[in-house]
Amino acid sequence: MTPDGAPPPRPSAPWSDADLTGLAVCVAGLGVSGPPAARALARRGARVCVIDGQRESDAADADPVAARVHTQAAELRGHGIEVRTGTDALPAGTELVVTSPGWRPDAPALVAANRAGIEVIGDVELAWRLKPAGQRWLAVTATNGKTTTVRMLEAILRAAGYQARAVGNVGTSIVDVALEPGAENEILAVELSSFQLHWSTGVRPEAATVLNVAADHVDWHGDLESYAADKGRIYASGTTRIVNLDDPWSRRLADRYGDPTTPTIGFTLAAPAIGELGVADGTLVDRTGATRDEPGVVLASVDDVRPAAPHNVANALAAAAMARVAGVPAAAVRAGLVAFTPEDHRIATVGTIDGVEYVNDSKATNAHAAAASLAAYDSVVWIAGGLLKGAQEADLDALVRAARERLRGVVLIGADRARLRAALERTAPDVPVVEIDRTDVNAMDAVIGAARDLATTHAASTVLLAPAAASMDMFTNYGERGDVFAAAVTRGIDTAATRD
Repeated sequence: MTPDGAPPPRPSAPWSDADLTGLAVCVAGLGVSGPPAARALARRGARVCVIDGQRESDAADADPVAARVHTQAAELRGHGIEVRTGTDALPAGTELVVTSPGWRPDAPALVAANRAGIEVIGDVELAWRLKPAGQRWLAVTATNGKTTTVRMLEAILRAAGYQARAVGNVGTSIVDVALEPGAENEILAVELSSFQLHWSTGVRPEAATVLNVAADHVDWHGDLESYAADKGRIYASGTTRIVNLDDPWSRRLADRYGDPTTPTIGFTLAAPAIGELGVADGTLVDRTGATRDEPGVVLASVDDVRPAAPHNVANALAAAAMARVAGVPAAAVRAGLVAFTPEDHRIATVGTIDGVEYVNDSKATNAHAAAASLAAYDSVVWIAGGLLKGAQEADLDALVRAARERLRGVVLIGADRARLRAALERTAPDVPVVEIDRTDVNAMDAVIGAARDLATTHAASTVLLAPAAASMDMFTNYGERGDVFAAAVTRGIDTAATRD
């Protein structure tokens, strides 16, 4: 604060041309985003102090998390950056805070900054202010599907000959990529979480989409409305709004946020009207430039989308819409979708046992994602359960109700399996259910055994792991859960081959 109590002066925009020398910046958090932000600010002359509530230790065997913090802190200190671990107190004299997205607004340092009138931004906002003028951003947010969509978009842009990379919440630091030499000519496919958007006030992508919104992270945001409002920030002034016409929240947020003078382009799994993208006769069609009697431009076949589950076709339409805004020709859309390789644990076929397909969608960590996954199959044994993050009984009832005609059986696992069983008893009482109460390393073999028995008895064509829940009650993360599932299926295939 200045002596008269007013906030300190800020660098004038654009920050890419501003002199940050001497600006006292607190970077909150030694996670994925903190160190790149600290290095970028230090290179521009700012006085950076990084804080992290986790204590550090060089004894990796005793505490791996503290050892990671120690390694990160040592690397930054090697660049002359001050690091304070074991504290979340705001350093005296701070003029700007750059927070890691996971820090809640009620963290002590952020509360202190707010009370003192000190601006708090995230790493995405920092990258936007520092990026070169020629760089283009296309942004995606959603409860589910955002990583797949930005990866599809990256592949499409590259097929068109653009320098393009997927960055942000997808796992690649947006600060590192946006500010590296040559990045002024790139198009960035930016995945943004609700946390990142909460701390972004000035980001203005060329085009952006909210694919969908469902209850998630409500413990962080406080309620669904606040969560959705942070998602809506992506529809900024001057940004072309790409709207999922099949999702009420996407339509609502596009109407509420953004600039009404900029274009809105809708996409749908139905046949598209004029000005929309959609699906007709097994193809993805762009009618944004069509007149009433014109069928539009065929972009790709539905079969070019892998996997061609309905929610994934919607992801492809969103990616195609943003690519078309950026000037990508139709042929490159198809080439990009064909070249795209789905990431692990996202509706991926693992193998077949006794004619039944086993599918790993461990990434389906909430009810909305599980519902989309279940909708892709006509006759399924569903493996579900874990930690039901923020799900209400109404959410679970709606999930089961939508899927019950497809369900041939359910295998329940994890800490909150009783809540799922109750939802099944309320809305699908005739569906057979098996509960696995083990949490040991071999529990998944029992799960696969139970699923196999249900599939055989009730003529299911698919066994689907789509837990509708987080994994940390039994596994390190959803990736480990998916890997353990895949390994158990492989053992089941080997056993079946030996038997035959």
